[in-house]
Amino acid sequence: MTLAMHDKEILIQRRRSALSRDLSGIAVIVIAAVIGYFAFPDNLALLTRIIAIALLVLSLDLVTGYAGIATLGHAALFGSGAYAAGILSAHYGINDPLLMTFAGILGGAIAGLICGAVILRAHGLPQLVLSIALINLFHEFANKASSWTGGSDGLSGISPDPIFGMFEFDLYGHTAYVFGIVLLLIVFVLLRLLVRSPFGMLCRGIKEDPLRIRAMGASPKAALARMYVLSGAVAGVGGALNAISTQVVGLDSLSFTQSAEALVMLVLGGTGSLFGALSGTVIFMLFEDYVSAANPFHWLTMIGALLIAVVLFAPKGLYGTAAAFVARRKEARP
Repeated sequence: MTLAMHDKEILIQRRRSALSRDLSGIAVIVIAAVIGYFAFPDNLALLTRIIAIALLVLSLDLVTGYAGIATLGHAALFGSGAYAAGILSAHYGINDPLLMTFAGILGGAIAGLICGAVILRAHGLPQLVLSIALINLFHEFANKASSWTGGSDGLSGISPDPIFGMFEFDLYGHTAYVFGIVLLLIVFVLLRLLVRSPFGMLCRGIKEDPLRIRAMGASPKAALARMYVLSGAVAGVGGALNAISTQVVGLDSLSFTQSAEALVMLVLGGTGSLFGALSGTVIFMLFEDYVSAANPFHWLTMIGALLIAVVLFAPKGLYGTAAAFVARRKEARP
């Protein structure tokens, strides 16, 4: 009886700790959003772009950080969501931002289903090769289907209506920024619930020991396929936000470069952590914007030096290393 009560107390403490981290994460996002809104009123377009890419990196963290799937083609999901939202507006005249977002979710999920079905047939290095092949195929398909996508000229004619008929997407990007923050908060809360759910723990178990999971009667491939579809839906939200905020979709949203940068941002912040994915995205994109403006000729060198330093001295990522340091300090306290 005493042992059962002790286990129950530990469970309650863990739930309180998780709830505390969730609330802290939401508070940090809201505070950072408010600071960004008032500190950079003339650069809200960049901040909205950061939010869209953060959603892409969060989706990548689901399949790479939590499920252990190697991929360098995740922008295929992001771009599919962007084109789905853009085509709905440009070709069908459906300009409601919420419907465009749902179209992005559907487009990203379908792309995730397709990519997952191909990539999960291999393991390790062959997965990377397949993911690179897929991103190139998606890119080339979008380029050839120019009557729908605009090809190399990009898809234009996207005109989102005011949200709820009240909040117009103005030139300064105020509405798009607030809309993006709301989407990010909703996705963040849902993903926190997902990664702590039995399904999320199953995917973590598959990453650590797929043979044991298979011996327990679960199907690793089916679970990873579902995670890939969910990841595609999250990336599709980011793509839709990008299409709505910029009102144009280019082939760069389906580029290998975008996929590689997303992976770099994830490694920079720390894999297997939603907070790491967010912090890595913000740090990388703000650093990239600053150094490219300060030194247009050598900014890539500076970014390369930063990444080398992080990999060598903070292999768990900036957030992951900081979290591990804080955890050690807590354990060291009497």
